[in-house]
Amino acid sequence: MHLKIDCKMDSLFEKHKRLISNLNTKFKRNFSDEIDWNDRLIGIKGTRGVGKTTLILQYIKDNFKISEECLYVSMDDLTFPFRNIIELAENFVKRGGRILFIDEIHKQSDWIIQLKNIYDYFQDLKVVFTGSSVLEIDHSKADLSRRLVLYNMRGLSFREFVQIETKQNYPVFKLDNILKNHQELTYDILQSLKPYKYFEHYLKFGYYPYYLENKNTYDIKLQQLINQVIEYDIAFLVNLDLEHYHKIRRFLQILSSYVPYKPNISNLAAELQISRASVTKYLHLLDKAEIITEIYHDTKKLKSLQKPEKIQLHHPNLMYALTPNAVEKGSIRESFFVNQLSYNHLVELSDYGDFKIDDTYIFEIGGRKKTYKQIAGLPDSYIVADDIEFGNGNKIPLWLFGFLY
Repeated sequence: MHLKIDCKMDSLFEKHKRLISNLNTKFKRNFSDEIDWNDRLIGIKGTRGVGKTTLILQYIKDNFKISEECLYVSMDDLTFPFRNIIELAENFVKRGGRILFIDEIHKQSDWIIQLKNIYDYFQDLKVVFTGSSVLEIDHSKADLSRRLVLYNMRGLSFREFVQIETKQNYPVFKLDNILKNHQELTYDILQSLKPYKYFEHYLKFGYYPYYLENKNTYDIKLQQLINQVIEYDIAFLVNLDLEHYHKIRRFLQILSSYVPYKPNISNLAAELQISRASVTKYLHLLDKAEIITEIYHDTKKLKSLQKPEKIQLHHPNLMYALTPNAVEKGSIRESFFVNQLSYNHLVELSDYGDFKIDDTYIFEIGGRKKTYKQIAGLPDSYIVADDIEFGNGNKIPLWLFGFLY
């Protein structure tokens, strides 16, 4: 029996070592520095393709190499040899294991209960897991609130994309620093970078790191990724039947042809022949899956089934993949701005400009000729202008907001 268990563990360690040995570590994301790796239970969630697996494998290679105190396993592996992750943890600890990395944990049934048991039973073991952005931690099943530290990983910022393309490092800027000192910051960056040499490329194919594999097939892979998110992440995790799965796909096709727009729930329900409640539910699921972004006037009044005031695709890359023949410049600008700001800031609609950030700052988005007419006289208001390298006064280049993370 022990020999059989040892063989199972040996097979997992062999795969682990092979992955680490073949890993490319040329580019590392700053997101790794945001994680406190000392916590006993760490979750990293995010949509498919943002680089969660690469992130944890790079951390392993930098800190453990091929030490058997550390083990990476994926629940996507059809040959996973144990009945569950509790059995895995038990045998890993017996071999001196200290830190267990579990990728795609949502593929394991009852994973929340199992994590709680692992946390309670094996107090010298640290666990880091990744999962879909659609993951809901159901605290009614297991009280993970005081045990788990959960991080949300996003796609590449414009700054990170530029770093990959130029092999140069550029700093992350705080929003208030950009608002107060954008001319000085822009001047420093422009000494070594022509942002518009890269900006259009980023908008088309720079958000998901797998663009490095082949830029020519990026749109095809992104369309496949969207299908996988709907079929495996949304449908699987929320237990939707086949009929609802097809309706969500049709729903997304309709949305992508209209965004950005204020959704008419009744019209959408009639077109799809579903209830208004189902339309609202689909919107929230696509938002959690980071395919669309729901925007509200006042999130403090947000209710679980409240309809959003405006819908955008989560990132401009999705526009080029879903509606390549109907890409509108204004929509691209707004999608980029909201995507980069929403990582660390509250984005809401404004009664005057386009967006209100952190309940304080008002932003109007446009091209180089955009005027202050709509925000004239408003405190803490700014023009975010595309097609300019330098800003002036309260007019700030759009691309600079890509340096927020």
